[in-house]
Amino acid sequence: MGEVLAVCLEKALLLYSMRNILNKKVLQERPEGYSPMRAKLHEVIFEAETPAGKAFDVVLLIMIMMSILTVMLETVPALYAEYKTYFILLEWTFTIFFTIEYFLRVYCVVSAWGYMKSFYGMVDLLSILPSYLTLFFPGVHTLMIIRGLRLIRVFRIFKLDSFIDQGNIIINALIDSQKKIIFFSTSIIIIVSIFGCIMYLVEHPVNEGFTSIPESIYWAIVTITTVGYGDISPVTGFGKFLASVIMMMGYVIIAIPTGIVTSSIIQQNRVNNTITCPQCSKEGHEKDALYCNACGHML
Repeated sequence: MGEVLAVCLEKALLLYSMRNILNKKVLQERPEGYSPMRAKLHEVIFEAETPAGKAFDVVLLIMIMMSILTVMLETVPALYAEYKTYFILLEWTFTIFFTIEYFLRVYCVVSAWGYMKSFYGMVDLLSILPSYLTLFFPGVHTLMIIRGLRLIRVFRIFKLDSFIDQGNIIINALIDSQKKIIFFSTSIIIIVSIFGCIMYLVEHPVNEGFTSIPESIYWAIVTITTVGYGDISPVTGFGKFLASVIMMMGYVIIAIPTGIVTSSIIQQNRVNNTITCPQCSKEGHEKDALYCNACGHML
């Protein structure tokens, strides 16, 4: 019995010492001037793991949804004519709220530039710019619908880890496949340009639909993607033959990017959490990660 207690006490002391070491490392890595208040603000604004952080994010989501609803209702002529003053008041209330929130985010992160150039940082900025641009360019306020992108945070706020994981898998697969996709897209551009030029030479003398090479390339794109608007169609025998070839190629071409991305998705096996790096604002780290996989800062 005494040996068991001794082992338990030894493990407890070991865990306590490790915790102190980690806390010291956090303090050491925290740059000079990064006050405890900034750390607390970062925890509330960026993290969804604490009750305060979750409550903040829930309020933020409610404000975003109300803002989007206001923008939609404002486009209804009858409602705007009757409640114009209220719409303007609500619009600026939301804008001021999101502006304060944006600057608080910039203030509480270690690297302000890292947050500002991140995906969420750019979305947060774009969500408040339209209101200020309306002072110089009337009608731009409808771009505030961009705020809808901020609703993506709902997945991490309510700890829907499976959705976060699947989203990260798709993003990583697209990143891994970008070279193949670029090469594939370039090849398609070349193919439709060639077919467009040939169709122009064949159809232009007898078909008023193919008025120019750009118009013929447009027809080739519509055909090879199997969209088939039907606004332009070949009338000559050779033109119909080329159209048939492009149509058959379209079925094969559509499957290629799907296969490229699918093979990359199969290779992805990362399991991520909702922790946000205070240095570069990168989200989506492995569940047992202690350091950011982008900048190396301690999480």
